[in-house]
Amino acid sequence: MFETWWWWLPLVAGALWWLAGRPGWRRRGATHAARDLAAPKRTAQAHAASELAEAAEVRPLSRTETVESPADAALPAPPRVPVPSDRDVEISAAAAAEAALQEAQESARREWAARQAAEREAAAQAAARLAAEREAAARAEAERRAAEAAARAQAQRLAEEAQRRAARLQAEREQQARALADAEREEQARALAEAEREERARALVEAERLAAERKEALRLEAEQRAREQAEAQRAEEARLRAERIEAERRAQAQAEAERARIEAARAEALRQAQAQAAHERREAEAASARAGREGDQATPPAAPSGALPLVMVADDSKVVRVKTSRLLAARGFRVALAEDGAQALEMIGKELPQVLVTDVEMPHLDGLDLTRRLRADLRTAELPVIMITSADDRLADVAREAGVTVLMGKPYGEQDFVAQVARLAGVTLVA
Repeated sequence: MFETWWWWLPLVAGALWWLAGRPGWRRRGATHAARDLAAPKRTAQAHAASELAEAAEVRPLSRTETVESPADAALPAPPRVPVPSDRDVEISAAAAAEAALQEAQESARREWAARQAAEREAAAQAAARLAAEREAAARAEAERRAAEAAARAQAQRLAEEAQRRAARLQAEREQQARALADAEREEQARALAEAEREERARALVEAERLAAERKEALRLEAEQRAREQAEAQRAEEARLRAERIEAERRAQAQAEAERARIEAARAEALRQAQAQAAHERREAEAASARAGREGDQATPPAAPSGALPLVMVADDSKVVRVKTSRLLAARGFRVALAEDGAQALEMIGKELPQVLVTDVEMPHLDGLDLTRRLRADLRTAELPVIMITSADDRLADVAREAGVTVLMGKPYGEQDFVAQVARLAGVTLVA
């Protein structure tokens, strides 16, 4: 729709002009009709009076007059049409003007109604646009608010995620700190335990040292007591020897015959011993030569020619050593005494005896180890060994494996003991 209703005025003027140019229409009437149409509020009577006044000023053509133009001169003459009178023309013009005015008024009303409808429609459209704009604004506002809410939710979510991440990192750092603290405590506990172990080890070493010192003190004290006992025993032996000498002196007269018999027996035994010693010396020399060829050390020297058979007694008891040496010396044997196995080995290295008499339990080196060492040496592998023990049944297998020649249990008979020594030494005793 147009914004104003005046647009139809040129159309109306054009229509009137066209009607005025038709035959029977006056141009001035058409012009004034257009002017009247330009002022639609004037009444029909004013239009009619104006048309009558103007028509009076113009002389109408006669019924027989015609207007010829140069173009009409060349055309054939049209048929003659009857021309109405001026009154009829004026009445027709007034009627036409009235009809045109009514039509214009009706058109103006229609245009006004149309304009009103267009304005209402434009208002409705404006209201609709305004509502749409408001709706769009509300939607944009809602979207903005939703976007802000989403942004706030996103920011809150990111903040919560950051808080959770920070809490997780804090928890991990705390866990690492606890792990480090636990590791440090474990390391401290381990160091403390190690220090305690070292302290216990030092205490144990100190205790062992003190025990060794106490043991050494006890050993020295025992040796001191043993020396004192040995001194007392030597004094007792000297007293007994003096008593024996005195008894022998008193019984000298009565024992002349017995001594003569014994001297004869000793001479025979000495002869046999010398023969046996010579035989053993030859065997020892042969063994020494074989050992020299094999690169071993020299065999300990045997008893000198003409010497009595040598018997070594190894026992940690001085009483046993003295008793055994007296028993063997009374039968014509030389006796060497050793307090333990180590001393016996040392003495055997200096002079090889014909028979070794040893105890089982001795300090430093017992009888079994002494026998094993003698059997392991080629120089003493065949040396006869008599072992004295109080548990012969229990040590029989062990003594036999060690290389003991004769195992005698306590108490033993002196005659049997002397007979075993003489048999192993190769000496025949005279009854």
